[in-house]
Amino acid sequence: MKRPFAATVWREGNWFVSQCLEVDIASQGETEEEALANLKEALELHFEEPCATRPPEVRMIEVEVGAA
Repeated sequence: MKRPFAATVWREGNWFVSQCLEVDIASQGETEEEALANLKEALELHFEEPCATRPPEVRMIEVEVGAA
């Protein structure tokens, strides 16, 4: 299944940076086309079904949130 995503591209120094607007994923390349192609690959990997070789070990962590 294909789904369209909006992306922005801008130049940072010698690199072009591409960022997906719907999903917090970005990539870069030496050209705008390469940056977008790398972003496409990153999105495809992000949405790829996980293939665990063993069951994941779930751990609980505590994080301080808010003012102390």
